[in-house]
Amino acid sequence: MNNNQFINRLLALHYVFPVPLNKLQPLLEYDPKLADLEEISPHFLSKLFKISLERAIKLQKMFREFVETPMRQMYEKHSITPILFSDPNYPKSLLDLYDPPTVIYVKGRLELLANSKKIAIIGSREATSYSAESIKVILPPLINEEYVIISGLAKGADTLAHQITMSLGGNTIAVLGTGLFHVYPKQNLKLANEMEKNQLLLTEYPPYITPQKWNFPMRNRIISGLSKGVIITEATKKSGTVSTMEHALENGKEIFAIPGSIHSPLSIGPHLLILEGAKPVWNGHQILEELNK
Repeated sequence: MNNNQFINRLLALHYVFPVPLNKLQPLLEYDPKLADLEEISPHFLSKLFKISLERAIKLQKMFREFVETPMRQMYEKHSITPILFSDPNYPKSLLDLYDPPTVIYVKGRLELLANSKKIAIIGSREATSYSAESIKVILPPLINEEYVIISGLAKGADTLAHQITMSLGGNTIAVLGTGLFHVYPKQNLKLANEMEKNQLLLTEYPPYITPQKWNFPMRNRIISGLSKGVIITEATKKSGTVSTMEHALENGKEIFAIPGSIHSPLSIGPHLLILEGAKPVWNGHQILEELNK
């Protein structure tokens, strides 16, 4: 079996079973080229994947249907590039995760992935003008040093991070928690359309995947996994922002928190992270000093 056949078989499998690499690893160890997937007994497949027999039977049936489809050409029609974990263009930092994406699907300027200087900005969906003002102050030195700004296309702080980066002439990557046919939230469709032309959209989900609440925490590990450091603007005590930060801390990333007013509930998240060891910052030069150490 040649490499193109393996790529097509893995893309077909991921289309019907879109899970991280650690979930597929038992099968890849047993059948590295996925040459025998149609012939494996459903009982054995259910054990390998730790899924029900019923689901294993269904998965095998769907795989047989899709494995005859030229997957890459199908994606090409929609200007989507799938990048497998084994591809040289796959970001090596993602392989350090416990559960790396098996495939990432991207749309836009691929060269942004190759830039090793990436930093994430995240914060509350209810971010105030304080986040906007802070991001405008912090970004220019990072953009001057050609850092790519990563965020999650959510409303609030993520939207501000992408928009302000572009207004300052910088480059930005949006990591989605959905497939590329289903931009979420809908209010960011125009922003996403602009980014797929001039920046980069990235997701681990095949294009048909719709918004599901459990996909967004998964998305957060990719945001921190791609980045050298993560900047938090405003966040409440219990939020997805804080969980992203905890993930980043576990993976040895630099954490930067923008201090805020003691009167704002959106300052509690950053202040708690500062207590846990995040570095308080109020300009981009401080971040560059830390990253260049």
